[in-house]
Amino acid sequence: MKFMLMRKADKDTEQGVMPSEDLLQAMADYNEEMLKAGVLVSGEGLHPSKDGCRIEFTNGEPVITDGPFAETKELLAGFTVLEVASKEEAIEWATRWPKSDADGHARLELRPFFGLEEFKPGAAIDKHRQMGEQLQRLPAQINIHLAFAGNCREAMAYYADVLGGQIETMITHGETPIADQTPKDWHDKIVHASLTLKGRRIMGADMAGDCYTRPQGVQVHLEYGDTKQAEQVFNQLTEGGSIVMPFEKTFWAHRFGMVTDRFGTQWMVSNEIDSCG
Repeated sequence: MKFMLMRKADKDTEQGVMPSEDLLQAMADYNEEMLKAGVLVSGEGLHPSKDGCRIEFTNGEPVITDGPFAETKELLAGFTVLEVASKEEAIEWATRWPKSDADGHARLELRPFFGLEEFKPGAAIDKHRQMGEQLQRLPAQINIHLAFAGNCREAMAYYADVLGGQIETMITHGETPIADQTPKDWHDKIVHASLTLKGRRIMGADMAGDCYTRPQGVQVHLEYGDTKQAEQVFNQLTEGGSIVMPFEKTFWAHRFGMVTDRFGTQWMVSNEIDSCG
């Protein structure tokens, strides 16, 4: 059974008072306990109602009202989703809520989620079930992994500079548990690198000998709303590389070009028609 444990708003949360370090630690410990028990699905805090709005419909027409809202006790400050065997188990976890929250005066509300099995069978429920199954098939992320012939470190640093990303991981072969099985001249080569771009990742690794294959038939696509920015990135990627298709106006994009950079990676850079006005 899935339950939502809702933390009701109060004067402090509606004023945007941030939790203390002690409370953050207590909540982290509480969530970690539920995580280890296998009952934690998710948990999030919410901004005050002044940062949100309400959308109310009258005869099907929406009316949008910006916050804040006066009825503090009816508002939410955050929520936790639990998956447990029973309501009693959910209540037991709720009673463990950190006592330091609101100086021991926090208000919680526990509500069960509906399950599809509770509804009358029919085409509408079948559609909901199909969408649920589709969501389960979706990966948490989809990333790009590039192979390099020994220059992964240089390439990833270059991509971080050109694309404005941040290198979050750079692990060498010599730092792995099997370093003693790797030739010493490869200890400083990269076994795993990760560059994050707004939550999306370009990963890479150095591949030795026959394990390395120059990329063919696959391109990394970059899309920009600003023409000058797109052209600048395209020009940077061509440095030491080769232009496959000039950065020009096409029938599908305001500007589009293809390039193979000096590391062998193939790129598509576009500035779409809809984004240029």
